[in-house]
Amino acid sequence: MANPYNTGLDRNPANYQPLTPLTFLERAASVFPDHVAIVHGALRRSYAEFYARSRRLASALAGQGIGRGDTVSALLPNTPAMLECHYGVPMCGAVLHSINTRLDAAIIAFQLDHAMSKVVIVDSEFMPLMQEALALAEVSPLVIQCDDPEYDGARVEVEAGDYEAFLSGGDPDYAWLMPQDEWDAISINYTSGTTGDPKGVVSHHRGAYLLAQGNALTTSMRKHAVYLWTLPMFHCNGWCFPWTLSAIIGTHVCLRQVRAAPIWNALADEGVTHLCGAPIVMSLMISAPEAEKRQLDRTVQFFTAAAPPPEKLLADMKEAGFDVTHLYGLTETYGPAVVNDWHETWSDLPKPEQAALKARQGVRYLPLEGLDVLDPETMLPVPRDGRTMGEVMFRGNVVMKGYFRNPEATGKAFAGGWFHSGDLGVMHPDGYIQLKDRSKDIIISGGENISSIEVEEALYRHPAVAVVAVVAMPHEKWGETPCAFVELAEGQQADTEALRAWCREQLAPYKVPGRFVFTAIPRTSTGKIQKFTLREQATKLSAGRSDALAPATGTK
Repeated sequence: MANPYNTGLDRNPANYQPLTPLTFLERAASVFPDHVAIVHGALRRSYAEFYARSRRLASALAGQGIGRGDTVSALLPNTPAMLECHYGVPMCGAVLHSINTRLDAAIIAFQLDHAMSKVVIVDSEFMPLMQEALALAEVSPLVIQCDDPEYDGARVEVEAGDYEAFLSGGDPDYAWLMPQDEWDAISINYTSGTTGDPKGVVSHHRGAYLLAQGNALTTSMRKHAVYLWTLPMFHCNGWCFPWTLSAIIGTHVCLRQVRAAPIWNALADEGVTHLCGAPIVMSLMISAPEAEKRQLDRTVQFFTAAAPPPEKLLADMKEAGFDVTHLYGLTETYGPAVVNDWHETWSDLPKPEQAALKARQGVRYLPLEGLDVLDPETMLPVPRDGRTMGEVMFRGNVVMKGYFRNPEATGKAFAGGWFHSGDLGVMHPDGYIQLKDRSKDIIISGGENISSIEVEEALYRHPAVAVVAVVAMPHEKWGETPCAFVELAEGQQADTEALRAWCREQLAPYKVPGRFVFTAIPRTSTGKIQKFTLREQATKLSAGRSDALAPATGTK
């Protein structure tokens, strides 16, 4: 039987447009052209200016032959230029590649080559790092240097285009390109590389549009909310908040560096209503000298991911005027897509029970269609008992398009019609999930993912190291830091300082283990290292427990 609701008219421009968050900025600029879109130091930039500059960037890139499917890389802190890249790059059809400013040159070089970057836009502070990376890379992109007036450090003279001059050559009325399909790529973000090289996560316009709106709904962002940039924009495209703020005609308050005094000043002086960040940001704010703290006349919403914050930190934040909400997600889900939605009745429970509830990751965002804990072998849901572990899996429109130029990894990640997160967790009877372990042994330190395998490989290159295992150790400030358990080779000597210096030569600073333990490493009968035992020992060591493993000498 024919569908009686078939009108005889196919989709056409009058009744169908591809979803893209780029339209948020166009609408904001047309409806509220004079509203302040960006605050950066003394700079105040309206939505009309923000939109015009983004179109100039798109036009200038198009003038260089950049178009659909080309990659434009950005090595920038949380500055207005980074916000403009989130619009201007996809406005010419290109794909934005935001680079973690904390990476070393070799990994950046790999990303530039793998993403086939055509243009790189670099902040002056990071130009030496980019120059080092380009010397290792095979690609030879156009280099554009951005001089941020808020940067007061040293600048290196290099042969590069100037960002402002580049924009001045663009058309502020440029007729920017809608995606041909809403599933077209809008960005590529690289994972930390738990095994082998990092993987390029491809996000599409549809997912960015939906998660950007989901952010506003999840965080209860009102029109004209004020958002403080303590979360790096390079991290999952700032969890899509660069696009969210245009949807609600909000104000971006940019910060080059996450420091206590500027944060407190922005909170008080700019009327900040929302901010995001790892628990380290909360610790930084709470531990600031009293002279730097400011009295707030409103409750500020703070959204955090990574390891659940300690109970005392949550209490201190509440007393200081913040309402903290725990989120969870991955690069592959556009950032957080799970929220610990708080029930009002839970606030009446005893503090220990509240702490246990806050430790859970939660339930799905509105734009995420499916979230479950499944047995990865049978693909069936585990019992909803809060004890039976399975793998956390996602399904829906805010799941990545796939891994760039890596069909094998893509196929494995989407086996069985679900996205496999690699995280192990439980499902509670009320439908809230809670992570219990990470199948890939990722360490989350200050909100940044660290591959235990990468750290182990660096240590294995030291001639004195025979066996090494790296696990997460709880840390009051960073949430977690790497802890390296080491067996030395026969007749070799090494101590903590020697291995730490070695790691500093091999790894980005935040990946260097915070503690080295020289001891016999426990193994199964088949010789497999028992990392779960080491994690227990690291937890005891961090707490100063008397029954923790006593470190052996650094000589063997």
